[in-house]
Amino acid sequence: MRHPILLALGLLCALGIGVVHADDVDQATHEHAVHVAVGTCGTCHGPTGVSQQPKYPLLAGQNANYVAAQLKAFRNQTRGDADAIGYMWGMSATLEDGTIDALAQYYAAQKAGRGRAGETALVAKGRQIYEKGVESVGVPACAACHGPDAHGMGDFPRLAGQHAQYVMKQLASFQNNMRNVAVMHGVAQGLKVEEMRAVAAYLEAQE
Repeated sequence: MRHPILLALGLLCALGIGVVHADDVDQATHEHAVHVAVGTCGTCHGPTGVSQQPKYPLLAGQNANYVAAQLKAFRNQTRGDADAIGYMWGMSATLEDGTIDALAQYYAAQKAGRGRAGETALVAKGRQIYEKGVESVGVPACAACHGPDAHGMGDFPRLAGQHAQYVMKQLASFQNNMRNVAVMHGVAQGLKVEEMRAVAAYLEAQE
């Protein structure tokens, strides 16, 4: 498993897809997106994208390209995990591309929330997996695509500070292919539950 996953990761890291630039968004669209972010998205994610409920992801400081790609996947109903179907398919159905790009820029510009310290031993184990992977079962280092500081790289999302509960839920979705992402399916398949918990605890503790 090891070499195919690493090859796929390398190919994905080399892609530059759908780059979102702040100067592509006009003032009216920006103002509309802020209204949507605060008045609608803020109900679950917080007005600046710092959600207080761990089932909803932190969006503040997130990679703009990633936010835009996920919103379009929700709108196109191609991201099929339970919360996507239950919440985000409907919420994103009427979003136009310009609004999506403006929302992505809005969240990218917000200050990310502070990390939350976890159990020392569990965080240390998670750090080892994040930085080194699990070579015995072919799981590559998470840092290869999400960056050494977990702030994301290219089109790969920021994971630093993300709620552990949300990380665990997404890893489970990758594992059972509800989120159909081949590389992450391979990674999640190679991780035991306690290893997922460790990685989630490590990420939640980062800033």
